[in-house]
Amino acid sequence: MGEERFAFLTPKPLFIADCLSFFPGEAARSAGAMGRMPGSGFPYFIYFSNFRFFFLSLFYHTLILLNYKIMSTPEIKNLKKTAKRILKAIKNQETIILYGDADLDGTASVVVLEEAIKNLEGNVIVYFVDREKQGYGINKSALAHLKKYAPALFITLDLGITNFEEVKTAKKMGFEIIIVDHHAIVGNIPNADIVVDPKQKTDKYPFKDLANAGIVYRLVKILYENNLPPNLDTEFLELTGLATLADMMPQEDENKFYIEQGIYSLEYTSRVGLKVFSEIEVLKNLDINQLARKIISCLNVSGIEKNKTGAYFLLTSKDEKRAKILAKKLLEQTQERQLRIKQAAQEAGDRAYKNSDSDIIFEGDSEWYNVLIGAVASRVCNKYRKPTFIYNKMRGRSIGAVRMPQGFDAVKAMESCGKLLINFGGHPPAAGFSIQNKNLKKFEECLKKYFENLTK
Repeated sequence: MGEERFAFLTPKPLFIADCLSFFPGEAARSAGAMGRMPGSGFPYFIYFSNFRFFFLSLFYHTLILLNYKIMSTPEIKNLKKTAKRILKAIKNQETIILYGDADLDGTASVVVLEEAIKNLEGNVIVYFVDREKQGYGINKSALAHLKKYAPALFITLDLGITNFEEVKTAKKMGFEIIIVDHHAIVGNIPNADIVVDPKQKTDKYPFKDLANAGIVYRLVKILYENNLPPNLDTEFLELTGLATLADMMPQEDENKFYIEQGIYSLEYTSRVGLKVFSEIEVLKNLDINQLARKIISCLNVSGIEKNKTGAYFLLTSKDEKRAKILAKKLLEQTQERQLRIKQAAQEAGDRAYKNSDSDIIFEGDSEWYNVLIGAVASRVCNKYRKPTFIYNKMRGRSIGAVRMPQGFDAVKAMESCGKLLINFGGHPPAAGFSIQNKNLKKFEECLKKYFENLTK
């Protein structure tokens, strides 16, 4: 969702009294002293010669104790069905295509599911949509590129819930489509073979505000029958926590757990692509919250090369030297991008000031690229506290980002003008759209009428 502003929960471990009971031999070797929890019979340790082991042991035990909360509620609709189909594909050595959005939530979703499947010896092809060249979601050019892999199991991650025609096209090519998405559903759902989205009306899962990576984390737990190896569990939680923050999900319920445990464990991460950030000179003195902010800024909009995001290359790198070079490159690109965002936001704000009587801000430019518009819209919306629509005007069509002040719903606003749009989707506070340029003025007028009626 771009260079958004977000607040952190204070990350902290969930201290469990008998945290090392799963590792009695190692615990005995690592503990310097042992006592009893006041008022209970549970052991606790007051000194550890090996703090890293203490953290990992405690963290793993915490995950076990929290599995009841995470896994015992009514499951997200079709999630078990999806896991079953993936396991069948692995067993039969079918090709599994993971088609992800290019932001951090999409990238984290792809990395987690790819590593989980490959660890089970499945065959995976990864593809990320290029927002600058292709726009959002499933698109014809991507399908043309991937057609050579058909028949295959085609899984969308963090996109697809609004791609009605594209799903039809993909199925005609011989793909079996599974949509795993978390965005708002507008009307019907595409005719995919399986659709996973907690926002489906018939979905009884109680918490509707998971990041897509949170859904994938639950999916992976089912794939492994709730016996995910501890090292993978910790690494997947790190990515899930970062993705949840990056996508501006509410910091409550499961999200709170993912954020707290994921961000806390960054300090001890074994993932090379995350570890190298703390070794970059300008980042060495940052606390864990500040470091997480930098990581999110670098990974959330990292560009596309060979159909993969820069964040994907970094997060999957096993070579520390190469990973550090990639991290520094992304850090430099982030600094350049922030300057361009500041300039574009200033220009959009100046234009909005001239139209201060309007209930909305509706501005676009050919120089406001797709990777910038989300962050630009956020800055303008935060400053003027108005529904904000910022778009990149290209040849024939435009791609837009929408941000809303509290109390407004971006999806409902665009749904009221949906006949003018090519497609749209997202969440109430933050969404996106594509439109033919000839309809831009009509769309603006339709939105003005919609918000005027809301305030009457």
